[in-house]
Amino acid sequence: VQLQASGGGLVQPGGSLRLSCATSGFTLDYYAIGWFRQAPGKEREGISCISGRDGSTYYADSVKGRFTVSRDNANNTMYLQMSDLKPEDTAVYYCATDGRPGSSCPPIRYNYWGQGTQVTVSS
Repeated sequence: VQLQASGGGLVQPGGSLRLSCATSGFTLDYYAIGWFRQAPGKEREGISCISGRDGSTYYADSVKGRFTVSRDNANNTMYLQMSDLKPEDTAVYYCATDGRPGSSCPPIRYNYWGQGTQVTVSS
């Protein structure tokens, strides 16, 4: 099981960015995938999850209405579309899965993590 986040960069406040999470070693649509972020000096925050059981999605209040998670099963890739970005969204973003088919959100434990991608929101 492997995951790799990409697509980060520097964006101005109010801008948009789409992160990708390329996966391998498992069938994407059967697994719960979570997005997390960690800002300097802060604890890791779970911001979104898509269920492996029924595809339902969940968002933290901090990103609800601005971020949208989706998946492309044919290409084994998850996406996190981020819009109306704010300076407080600056963080390293990660994707993760528990590696168990049919898991709901949130899984009991995320066992597999990808390398993060840096998102910086600044003017």
